[in-house]
Amino acid sequence: MLMRKVPGFVPASPWGLRLPQKFLFLLFLSGLVTLCFGALFLLPHSSRLKRLFLAPRAQKPGLELVAEVGGRSPPGKQEPPPNPALAERALGARHNRVSPRRKEWMRRAQHLKEWIPRARPTEEHIPTTASSSLLRFDFEAFQRRLRHPVLGTRAESTEPQSPVRAQREKIKEMMQFAWANYRRYAMGKNELRPLSKDGYQGHIFGGLNGATIIDSLDTLYLMELKEEFQEAKAWVENCFHLNVVSTHASQRSAGHTAGDPTPRCRLARRGDRGWFCVFRGNWGWASTGGSSILAECGSLHLEFLHLTELSGNQIFAEKVRKIRRVLREMKKPYGLYPNFLSPVTGNWEQHHVSIGGLGDSFYEYLIKSWLMSAKTDTEAKVMYYEALEAIEMYLLNVSPGGLTYIAEWRGGILDHKMGHLACFSGGMIALGAEDAKEEKRAHYQELAAQITRTCHESYARSDTKLGPEAFWFNSNKEAEATHEGESYYILRPEVVESYMYLWRLTHDPIYREWGWEVVTVSARGRAQETPTQQSFFLAETLKYLYLLFSEDDTLSLEDWVFNTEAHPLPVNHSDSSGSTRHPY
Repeated sequence: MLMRKVPGFVPASPWGLRLPQKFLFLLFLSGLVTLCFGALFLLPHSSRLKRLFLAPRAQKPGLELVAEVGGRSPPGKQEPPPNPALAERALGARHNRVSPRRKEWMRRAQHLKEWIPRARPTEEHIPTTASSSLLRFDFEAFQRRLRHPVLGTRAESTEPQSPVRAQREKIKEMMQFAWANYRRYAMGKNELRPLSKDGYQGHIFGGLNGATIIDSLDTLYLMELKEEFQEAKAWVENCFHLNVVSTHASQRSAGHTAGDPTPRCRLARRGDRGWFCVFRGNWGWASTGGSSILAECGSLHLEFLHLTELSGNQIFAEKVRKIRRVLREMKKPYGLYPNFLSPVTGNWEQHHVSIGGLGDSFYEYLIKSWLMSAKTDTEAKVMYYEALEAIEMYLLNVSPGGLTYIAEWRGGILDHKMGHLACFSGGMIALGAEDAKEEKRAHYQELAAQITRTCHESYARSDTKLGPEAFWFNSNKEAEATHEGESYYILRPEVVESYMYLWRLTHDPIYREWGWEVVTVSARGRAQETPTQQSFFLAETLKYLYLLFSEDDTLSLEDWVFNTEAHPLPVNHSDSSGSTRHPY
């Protein structure tokens, strides 16, 4: 729910990244983390993955593998550069040992080289410090700490004709359809344009390719679309480069390690260099007084806290904690966090407050930082409930027709509307209700349900039965778009996201009923045509719908926290000794 979803808005952050750069960074951070975990779970016996992530058998149990991030392998473990000729011969050899269906996939994988050039530009070497050069990750210990299998127990598999299973299969078919058309018309491009049947790059991706592929990896894995997952993984291994030429991302391009076969190494290296740019870059635009936005400041916390967990390098956690602390200590109007702040003066600007566009993921990441830390990150918890109390005091309203909504605040004057982006808040409030003060828990559970009901009404009252971009509450209409420019639907996930959380936390069947309405309307083609198949449709909308009709132990909320683009990050459970390892 980053602000890349606000068309035409390109603010700048106080640390040197404009919104397109910020989203670019978050998208590929999330995607690479997803690739690491997805590939490990899907291919547990892969010798290549074991070589990258697991300790050698000869080592003592629990000894962590140490991998150099700075472009060199550890002593004695030097690995030669990739040899395309050898790779092709190996590919051909595997053809002799696989099924005809598998051969067809391998044939398509061979054609990936025709879609995207394989050449990798030369990159400037960026030295790493001793503190940031080691990447440590004990995958076996991580597996032991999970309380549920990643894909659950599939308890209902004994009932192949069950209605819920059939509904889930329908959503899986939608994912297959979306992926197949992307692959056919736009493979390697960032997004598909269905009407013109071609690919779309988009300025928000900073010149990089394959956003839909990166965004789709964990959804393909979750739905057990194994061939499609392998196809996406092959593209990442062979064609995805962190080299960029766009001015939006060129300031970070020197820190990317081309040819590094370890996605996690790219991830930590990218994170380290990214923070170098954020805090040390010399950015001429700062003198113009361009605003930064609240969502930018809060939307990397989960990813960077997890980077510290993966690498053991505290710098990632320290940076986001510093951002959080600065925001908490700033004087706020009535305890509300305005959406805009000046990177020049450090003051809030415009005093526009919204839990939707421009502000959303800041609040989302506070409660999720608390949950991902196994409920040890008390600073995030306190900030979340303080913010929620201010929102409830000054923004929460009930319409004459009985619909609960969160208005927008502009210098003390309320705009009585909600954006589709704000509809994630029902799920967020439900997720945080359990850890509220005891006297507030039931209240927050009911509030979450009422906001989610309002967002459903925005769907039910539209002509297409899919929700508008924004809806208003006034004397003439409630939960309806009042301007033509707000009546469109671009495959957004926020409403079905709240359905999923409310179902998981209450098991009220109404949420599955509402979710199925979205599926059937979309399947009948009643949705208005959109020029772009957004990558978040595959990453978020279809994933949340699939989870809505899955068992609770599938990507269990006990083990996983979803980032703002619906990519799962692991909860930092205690290890077998009873201690909790966390960077917080």
